[in-house]
Amino acid sequence: MNERSFTSVPTAEVMPVAIRKLPARAQTPGPDKREAILRAATQVFARNGFFQSQVADVARAAGVAAGTVYLYFRSKDDLLVSLFERTMREAIADVSTALEGASDARDRLTRIARLHLERLGRDRDLAVVFQVELRQSTKFMERFSSSYLRDYIGVIRDTMAAGQAAGQFRPDINATIAAKMFFGALDEMATNWMLSRRRYSLTAQADVVVDLFINGVAAKSTARAKSPVKTRHD
Repeated sequence: MNERSFTSVPTAEVMPVAIRKLPARAQTPGPDKREAILRAATQVFARNGFFQSQVADVARAAGVAAGTVYLYFRSKDDLLVSLFERTMREAIADVSTALEGASDARDRLTRIARLHLERLGRDRDLAVVFQVELRQSTKFMERFSSSYLRDYIGVIRDTMAAGQAAGQFRPDINATIAAKMFFGALDEMATNWMLSRRRYSLTAQADVVVDLFINGVAAKSTARAKSPVKTRHD
């Protein structure tokens, strides 16, 4: 699991058999219209599936004429790309703000994990789009992997490297691989939450992920027996 490898999720489990027509909304003022269209696209793509959706469906859900969508977006593909880029820009900005003043590596990872899961956990439609619809096309995956997703994982990698420099993490591990593993764990938790019939707090899983990632699954006595107490970082 890394920024070039997304978890495969069976489309049939999340897409309804019949395309659902969402009710039209009231007209939205100009400055907010682009955002309203993106919100509508999130809902339509999540509930109908990206490939089963049409621009007219998004326009109807946003309460605008179909032609109005093309004033802001070149195509349905552009809608999906813009949705991804907007969300990732917000995610990177939020994480950067949350990490200000945090020097402890474990604390930084916990903040990243909570924000990641909270963002998807408060908007199931967004979770469906990110965990399923974005992964239906190799073309989309390649584009997304080489842009904001790479930068997002870079923030995690920097935290790993800082933890190594501070003596909190093993110096012999590859920080990039560790960052991709951490992202993969969060990604899988989000996918499982989205597909589950149970309703539970996705954000509450963050601390468990961080604990397992840092401490592993070995019993403490076993870990002490197999690992030297003294750790060198030179």
